[in-house]
Amino acid sequence: MRVAAIDCGTNSIRLLIADIEGESFREVLRTMEIVRLGQGVDETGQFHPDAITRTLAAVDKFAAEIARRGVEKIRFCATSATRDATNRHLFVDGVRERLGIEPEVISGDEEAALSFAGAIQDFHPSDGPFLVVDIGGGSTEFVFGTTDVESAKSVNIGCVRMTERHFAHDPAQQSQVDAARADIVEAIAKAASIVPITKAKTLIAVAGTATTVAAAALNLSEYDRYAIHLSRITAQQVHETSQMFLTKTREERLTLGYMHPGRVDVIPAGALVLSEIMSATGASEFVASESDILDGIARSLAGKGA
Repeated sequence: MRVAAIDCGTNSIRLLIADIEGESFREVLRTMEIVRLGQGVDETGQFHPDAITRTLAAVDKFAAEIARRGVEKIRFCATSATRDATNRHLFVDGVRERLGIEPEVISGDEEAALSFAGAIQDFHPSDGPFLVVDIGGGSTEFVFGTTDVESAKSVNIGCVRMTERHFAHDPAQQSQVDAARADIVEAIAKAASIVPITKAKTLIAVAGTATTVAAAALNLSEYDRYAIHLSRITAQQVHETSQMFLTKTREERLTLGYMHPGRVDVIPAGALVLSEIMSATGASEFVASESDILDGIARSLAGKGA
């Protein structure tokens, strides 16, 4: 069965087209556009018209690929920013017109379950229990389990939200970093009251913040998802990389060969979130995974995973 999964987050929108038959999973196309749908949502509670325009333009591109490649089933999942926006109907209506399906505004719990299903697909249960951490644009999900989700919590400390809330200067001033850190630590504690974040055998981190930190730690000259996938990054490397991103200017970050231009503004806040997670969990390393919620959405269309 050829399926199309679309993950529409706060910072990016991504498409995965895959052929799934039984246990066989073959990737046909994986692509991403940075659209910053969550622009200003933390402050205003609404989507900015420009953000809707950018995102629907990306949906048009995805619709053309889906039509061209003979997809049989589509699932469109929207996450943190769309949950928070009071005018989300404008966006939902636009997606429906372009794809002919109803986009789902999924809960934090379902987002966590889909991320978990995607993230653990390349691991053996003996590597568990797992803590899967998904640092998005608006929220961060903490998911614990071995083969199924045992506990999960979504908290509002995504890289876009933290950037807009705290980082008025670039590079951020120390007082702004301290305020962001306090916000992050409080949110992690909230997650830890529900999820046993210190009990995992393997910490898996997914999504663009984690994979960009991995690219930096691996000293890649350009972004290479195959080099990044399943790489092991030490806590010390995470702390050092976070500090590096926080102290470089936007122009300096743009010169880094692995840096996506759409991530350059928000990576300092995102890396700070990951650094604080490493401290709070006590994990000596994390495993970077390029398989994430997008893979979980695709598998759900074939009746697998979440």
